[in-house]
Amino acid sequence: MEIKSNVLEQIKRKLIVSCQALPDEPLHSPFIMGRMAYAAFLGGASGIRANSVADIKEIKTTVSLPIIGIIKEVYGDCPVFITPTMKEVDALCNEGVDIIAMDATDRVRPDGSTISELFPRIKAKYKDQLFMADCSTYEEAVTAVELGFDLIGTTLSGYTEATKGNALPDFKLVEKLTRTLSVPIIAEGGISTPEELEKLFDQGIYAAVVGSAITRPMDITRKFAAVVE
Repeated sequence: MEIKSNVLEQIKRKLIVSCQALPDEPLHSPFIMGRMAYAAFLGGASGIRANSVADIKEIKTTVSLPIIGIIKEVYGDCPVFITPTMKEVDALCNEGVDIIAMDATDRVRPDGSTISELFPRIKAKYKDQLFMADCSTYEEAVTAVELGFDLIGTTLSGYTEATKGNALPDFKLVEKLTRTLSVPIIAEGGISTPEELEKLFDQGIYAAVVGSAITRPMDITRKFAAVVE
């Protein structure tokens, strides 16, 4: 319990930087993600969100910040791919990440289960592990709290069928979550400017995850190139 408290205290009112690159991106490499995490640390980040055991292992050699670990694994045409099954949870727990984030939407998972069916088994197996629920709606967040998730993230707002078209960052969702739920709320998704980040903290978030605006130079370049073109 003390370890959990220490991890949560380290990220309280702080910036977490997502250091991820998918296989089709130029920066896809554990070594590069390790250097990216180190750059984020030097810039003032107090936590890192990372994808895959390989990247996490490398990042641990460069920084000692708390890590929110995920494994993106696609199973056929299933839309749930952020730490979708017990297999990915096992791998992350064996690696020893501080917080495991997983898709906590109401969608059916690759094994045919819902989060309400799967998470109790995960929680029973890993009683001392911190878990973050990546949600897309208020109702999903409420369910995640009832299931025993330690943190709630707005990660998937705008990325599910039910929330497609939501303006990001989802200030409305954040405002409702921080006003009504007692667990730490992590703002994540579409945070593009320091001004947006400041507004989210003013709304009462516990911490925030910023990714593409900091660690995806290809996407950042495209925004500038579009103006030139």
